Amino acid sequence: MTGRERQQRVVTSSYAFKSPKLRQIRAAHVQGGSSLQVLNFVIFPQLTYDLPFFGADLVTLPGGHLIALDMQPLFHDKAYQQQYTEPILPLFKSHQQHLPWGGDFPEEAKPFFSPAFLWTRPQETEAVITRVFSAFKDYLQAYLNFVEQAKPITDSQRLEDILQAQRRYIAYRADKDPARGMFTRLYGQAWTEEYIHGFLFDLERQMVTV
Repeated sequence: MTGRERQQRVVTSSYAFKSPKLRQIRAAHVQGGSSLQVLNFVIFPQLTYDLPFFGADLVTLPGGHLIALDMQPLFHDKAYQQQYTEPILPLFKSHQQHLPWGGDFPEEAKPFFSPAFLWTRPQETEAVITRVFSAFKDYLQAYLNFVEQAKPITDSQRLEDILQAQRRYIAYRADKDPARGMFTRLYGQAWTEEYIHGFLFDLERQMVTV
């Protein structure tokens, strides 16, 4: 999809895949010259697994870079954190030495992130090419290790809890998507809402068609 932002040609590319354990592996890539580059990459597990979401936002704007990497949890109980958060805390601490905390983050968003949430605002592009890319690869590999080890959930109550947790996350992300304003300027409101609900965060649509 092509649009224009202040006379700059902007191209939005979308990619989506799935696997037996992962309901959607998708990327949205916005390219608008050197001062507008956005990659939003999210992995949504199948509803029969209690895996966290994998989320990566790599954003370049005229004022600098915004980077967010995390395995966003379904639950916050101790057992869940021991399974999915504690194993990646050493990775987080290692990368945070070079990618310091990016500052204030919305209070309402905090329940959707883990203690290993890597949120940073590097000023230098070199840091994105080296440090951020290294962190991205490490986090993604750790997530894929979790996926490989994951076993399907059979308990009916746990499955319902997983469904509701995924719904909460997706409803929040769709409602608060920070790219809504940019997409609306580029492509209009109707296209933007369809893109958000029909591609970026499509669980409710998919459940209707099952």
